Amino acid sequence: MPDSPAEAPEPTRRKRPAQLLFEPQSAEPEPERFFDLESIDDPAELLRRSTELALAFRAAAERATDFQAVAAAQLADPRRFDALPNTEIAERADWTPDYADKMIEYGRDLLQPRRHED
Repeated sequence: MPDSPAEAPEPTRRKRPAQLLFEPQSAEPEPERFFDLESIDDPAELLRRSTELALAFRAAAERATDFQAVAAAQLADPRRFDALPNTEIAERADWTPDYADKMIEYGRDLLQPRRHED
């Protein structure tokens, strides 16, 4: 008989298989899906849902463009010690120099405080 509990033999434990937290990948890749539009059979529902997505993407693209313009205006701000020339901004954003000029001006307009007309 052991002198202390620390010297007592450990009871034999049965090991259980690890629980799967994910499904194993199948041999065939799943077909590409686009917001499950391909699974909609009703043309009226397909038109409604695809129109809803198109409007949401259009709104997101417009908002992203506004953020691009603000960032371009901030990068071109001559008060910044690290201000970039318009041509550099155009290159970074993959724009033409003329488009960069317009976006910087648009961004400056967006950064101006809103004026309320009386």
